[in-house]
Amino acid sequence: MKTDFISRRNFLAAAGVAGISAALTACGGAVSSTASSAAASSEAASSEAAGESVELIVFAAASLTETLNAIAQDYSAENPGVTFRFNFDSSGTLKTQIQEGADCDLFLSAGQKQMNQLDITASADVNTDGLDFVDPSTRVDLLENKVVLCVPEGSDKGIDSFDALAEHLKAQDILFCMGNSDVPVGQYTQKILAYYDLDEEALAAAGVITYGSNVKEVTTQISEGSVDAGVVYCTDAYSAGLTPVDEATAEMCGQVIYPAAVLKAAPNAEAAKEFLAYLQTDRAATVFEGVGFTAM
Repeated sequence: MKTDFISRRNFLAAAGVAGISAALTACGGAVSSTASSAAASSEAASSEAAGESVELIVFAAASLTETLNAIAQDYSAENPGVTFRFNFDSSGTLKTQIQEGADCDLFLSAGQKQMNQLDITASADVNTDGLDFVDPSTRVDLLENKVVLCVPEGSDKGIDSFDALAEHLKAQDILFCMGNSDVPVGQYTQKILAYYDLDEEALAAAGVITYGSNVKEVTTQISEGSVDAGVVYCTDAYSAGLTPVDEATAEMCGQVIYPAAVLKAAPNAEAAKEFLAYLQTDRAATVFEGVGFTAM
């Protein structure tokens, strides 16, 4: 499979982030009432207007860990009053935390479904609970990713394509790793299995499939050689030093679009909007594209 990624060294140089450690602090703090949320937003707006420091709380899909930490360091250098508190996890887990009242300024999902479930303007077929957490005026399709098949380094199983993977799964002679059903990468993988008329439940019962709670866990199992193959995003393969053996087509699993939006109860809504605008600049796109994302 042809890859056009820049080298790891060039990516770090472009991002200006050699030696960055991912800050994965979980976010909490339930919103006690509409009144308290409004008061917090008003206070945050006053602080921003006065030029005081602002800590942006960003909930983002795990596959964005490296790029967002790199971009955030650049952004804070240009905007000294702005710091970040990131919560990286599966989009499904983040959606649930937001729904349960966790403080969050900006949500970046690895799938449309999780964003739609929080957006009152989305179809009722998806937003079945009528949730109204997302500010739809800020929502954008930020990035596109690719779903890829990876195998451990030195693998001798002959899994060099999705076609070959399907044959091995039918023969039940490998151990395959995929994301849980509430994780976007897992949902894309389910579509691939359906494309090949493979019964996930039967394969799991036969001990052929193992799962990861987010894409990073799947990537780790592949890297450590504890499985024979796994499906991840091309960006996570890049970050882990894995070389994909095949790339899923849109026919197999659809497009992998990452939407982003500021939340209605965001403690720092204006600052979050400014950062979201920055994420759409050419400078941010350079960082995203350096690991395999496509800016939209």
